[in-house]
Amino acid sequence: MVEKKKTTKPAAPAGKKPAAKAAAPKKAAPKAQKAAAAPAEKLKAPAAARPPRPQKKAAAPAAPARPAATGVHDLAPAAGATHYRKRVGRGPGSGHGKTAGRGYKGQKSRTGYRHLRGFEGGQMPLHRRVPKRGFTNIFRVEYDVVNLSDLDRFEAGQAVNPDTLAAARLSRRNRPVKILGDGQVGKALTVSAHKFSANAQAKIEAAGGRCEVIPR
Repeated sequence: MVEKKKTTKPAAPAGKKPAAKAAAPKKAAPKAQKAAAAPAEKLKAPAAARPPRPQKKAAAPAAPARPAATGVHDLAPAAGATHYRKRVGRGPGSGHGKTAGRGYKGQKSRTGYRHLRGFEGGQMPLHRRVPKRGFTNIFRVEYDVVNLSDLDRFEAGQAVNPDTLAAARLSRRNRPVKILGDGQVGKALTVSAHKFSANAQAKIEAAGGRCEVIPR
């Protein structure tokens, strides 16, 4: 076998460094740079004072708390809540496209549909199925009733008429008045009304008063 000869590189002479390392410039000391910059910063003019920050607006007062719901009639949307109106016929993505909430075919799906009040599609309507009894008298006269116990608030000798009773909130101005004999009256009053019961007239006259019938 042939032995291979080992080749060795000549060693560099002692005391000499490679050229690349010798040529690299030395970095300046960072402490020296900071020391030089410190006096320059002290010579600068002081910065202008910042203007005061604007005060924040006071928060709006909270809406009063709604009492707890006790039934369906108490349910309501929250204060300030809004809801978009329904836009029908605007495509399937809107949720109200195609038939636009009118269902499939039929009379109610067409434009211009209208019906009379109480119409039930041709079957016998409710107002004809229910039996009728009696009648309504269109000539009936409605009276505001005032009892003798209500007249006791007036002073003795005072004239009591529909205007006086209306001012005392015992009757209305546009309704005729009828005096009934419920209670007692111990004062002499001159009472003017559209109608008197026999018992009321007897008690007013027994107390020394007088009844005057106002013609209608």
